[in-house]
Parts: sequence; C-alpha cells; structure tokens
Amino acid sequence: MKSILEQLSTYKSVHLNSNNVKTHVIGIPMIIWAVMVLIGQLPWQLNVTNDIGITVLDGLAVGVVLYYLLLHLRLAIVAVLCFAPIFYTAKLALALPYDVLLAIAVFVVGWIFQFIGHGYEKAKPAFVDDINQLLIGPLFLIAELYFYLKFEPEFAEQVDQLAIEKRQLFEQRKATV
Repeated sequence: MKSILEQLSTYKSVHLNSNNVKTHVIGIPMIIWAVMVLIGQLPWQLNVTNDIGITVLDGLAVGVVLYYLLLHLRLAIVAVLCFAPIFYTAKLALALPYDVLLAIAVFVVGWIFQFIGHGYEKAKPAFVDDINQLLIGPLFLIAELYFYLKFEPEFAEQVDQLAIEKRQLFEQRKATV
C-alpha cells in the first residue's frame, strides 16, 4: 500500500490551482453523496438482529474508514466527522420516491464541477492514471482543511513539495509528447 504522503502528493500534483481545489470542495461531496444514494439501492443486507441490518452502503463506508485509518489516524477521524452528515443525508434520501433521479442529477453536477476545475488546472484528473485516487480525493479535501488549520505543517510541506516535483515531471513528459 502506498503511503499517505505518496497518495496525497500524487493527488495534489494535479490540484495545485486554487480554483480547481475550490470546485472540488463542491464537486467531491456531491459525488460522494450521489454514489452513496446509488449504492444504497442495492438490496443486500446482513441482518445482525431482527431490528439491525448492515447494508452494502454501511459495509463500504466502514471499509473506506478503515482504509483511511491505515493511512493516517487523525485525517481519518476528521474525515469521519466531515463525511458523517453526507452519509446520514444519503441514508435519509433513500426514502424519497425520486432518490435515484436526484442522485444521478447530483452526480452529474458534481462531475461538471470536477471537470471545470481541471480546466483551470490544465491537467487530467488523478484517477485517470490510478483508480485508487478516487478514494484519495475526499481525503485530499480533508487534508487541505487540516493543513489550512495549521495541523502538521511539516507534513503539509512534504506533501506540497513532492506534489510540485511530480507536477514538474508531468509537465516535462507532456512537453516531450
């Protein structure tokens, strides 16, 4: 498994433009919410008791949290706090008669924000080269907030420096093609 430094710097290397990051602050939560609603449509459930069941969405959410915990404990805790309302409202939306249509619309709008951002950046999304970066995107937003609040400034500097180096390599490769 790649380190948190490696993963965040890879993601940040194509998110150095502040306008791109701003669009992601809007787009990523929208996409997460929509995906949660769509995954929530899956009918499978593990019944723990007569009153308690674990859905596919619950299992995936726990899996992502565990993955984040393996990468960075404090960022994982902040991620849970920030994304719990998204999870909760997605679960509530499952009761709506038009939940799928709403989720599809929110998903599309979220991706529009993403691609507008990458227009500012003039770089392709990170997941094009590494599908795992789809899981890192939300954690990147949390890390940006975390670093903005001046937590772990040395780690933030390492991420920034490595991201800039990776971007320079990307630009050099692009120039030779």
